[in-house]
Amino acid sequence: MLASYFVAYFIIPKLLRGKNYLLVILYFIAGGYIISAFLRIAVVHVLEPIVRTPPFNQESIFEILTDIHVLFTVYFLQNFSLAWIFGFIKLLKDQYLVKQRTLLLEKEKTESELKILKAQLNPHFLFNTLNNIYSLSLVNSPITSKSIAGLSEILDHILYRCNDIYVPISTEIALLKNYIGLEKLRYDDRLMVNFTHYIDDDKPIAPLILLSIVENAFKHGASEDIGKPIINIDLKLIKNDFHFRVSNTFLSKKEQIGNNKIGLDNIRRQLEMIYPGNHQFNIVIEESTFITTLTIKLIESINP
Repeated sequence: MLASYFVAYFIIPKLLRGKNYLLVILYFIAGGYIISAFLRIAVVHVLEPIVRTPPFNQESIFEILTDIHVLFTVYFLQNFSLAWIFGFIKLLKDQYLVKQRTLLLEKEKTESELKILKAQLNPHFLFNTLNNIYSLSLVNSPITSKSIAGLSEILDHILYRCNDIYVPISTEIALLKNYIGLEKLRYDDRLMVNFTHYIDDDKPIAPLILLSIVENAFKHGASEDIGKPIINIDLKLIKNDFHFRVSNTFLSKKEQIGNNKIGLDNIRRQLEMIYPGNHQFNIVIEESTFITTLTIKLIESINP
């Protein structure tokens, strides 16, 4: 046990630091000699008087300390061969624990970043939607209750159903429908929104990413300065291949393009954390049309 702790907690840590190997070797030789001599003295002068019937001959401490051959072959080799095995096992265990701790910290960091990035729903959307619903209620509009129900479903989805990394894609489609319906309350017939979707299976997908892309299109593509803005949204899932394309008309101003890319950079960071090397996220500007395309290879099924 002495040899094992000496190797595991003193020699190996110094070897790993790698500053002065010669000094570590001297420490090991000196420590090995002291421990071996101590064990020999304990056997001869402590254990033997207990188990043997006197009188009997005993080596003196001086003879023990100078009998290098016995100390090396009997005590040093036997004890330190096991000590090095113990030391390496402990080293592997420590490295495993460090790796697990690092992975846990990375996971917690990633989850924290995702929570921050998910909280990107424009607060102006909520403010404007409540104002629009209030205006509808003043004139007793028949769509007031429907608008409240749509907003309630959006908040329920964002607050309570997006705690996991993945959600069924059907819930994201319902979220987009509600969002589009509420956003259209802000505009008259001059805004045209086309949303087409088809899925052959209800696969899991990262929540709120699609909403962030669509929200970005409304934010920069439905400005009052545009004559008749058009937003086209196309969603397809065929044999695990997910395709999402959003195009919106916009004013070709440098500051608007820059602001557009700030929101899309948040989306890009989420995709890189959740779908590393398994997605493509592209942005194309064609004249006065801003086009965002997202493709993901979805593997797992939401159903067992």
